[in-house]
Amino acid sequence: MSEAKQDTIKMVDIYIMGKKYNVPETLTIMDAMEYAGYQLKRGVGCRAGFCGACATVYRQAGDFELKVGLACQTKVEEGMYLAQIPFFPARKAIYDLEEIKPSVAHFARMYPEVFRCLGCNSCTKVCPQDIDVMQYVAYLQRGDFARAADLSFDCLMCGLCVSRCPVNIVHYNSALAGRRLYSRYLAPPDSFLAERARAIKEGEMDAEIDELVNADKEKLQELYNNREIEK
Repeated sequence: MSEAKQDTIKMVDIYIMGKKYNVPETLTIMDAMEYAGYQLKRGVGCRAGFCGACATVYRQAGDFELKVGLACQTKVEEGMYLAQIPFFPARKAIYDLEEIKPSVAHFARMYPEVFRCLGCNSCTKVCPQDIDVMQYVAYLQRGDFARAADLSFDCLMCGLCVSRCPVNIVHYNSALAGRRLYSRYLAPPDSFLAERARAIKEGEMDAEIDELVNADKEKLQELYNNREIEK
């Protein structure tokens, strides 16, 4: 950034892992960390709010509340104290998909905390994808795995919903279990998927797979942008 341009942008003081830095207020947390000299090797992912890898805990000056956000989306503010977390620590149930059924009883044994939901909607308010998290939790409670799977499909599994839950529901892991139950037992068979799996197994796709493995970035982008999308 040129000195002339920097003079026109307001600078703010932030703290990264307790150390003070002066950065432009126009930057996101992620950009501000790089501006401060940090080399980011983990927790950067897509850098566009779609992977959920950059969950950040922060506190603002004069505010007692601990806040959370994605570093690639959240703008820095004066007096912001930052701490990165590689993932949000939360319980994940262990289960064999072939030994459970898509029923409320089976689901309750895996994720009993789902049924403690207070309906506070804090999970929905903090979701960076604007998913109605509390609603898919309600669907899971009723065993409506089809609607829970559909509503939670865009979940990034960033863990920010869990950080706000007063009864320690692990929303994203419970939703993942719901999607697995739906796809294994309830979703109608997909003839296209079955045919593609057969073709891969019998080696009919080897040439195309080799092309993808050996393609450069530009070629991959071209193939992706011009891919045939099933309706």
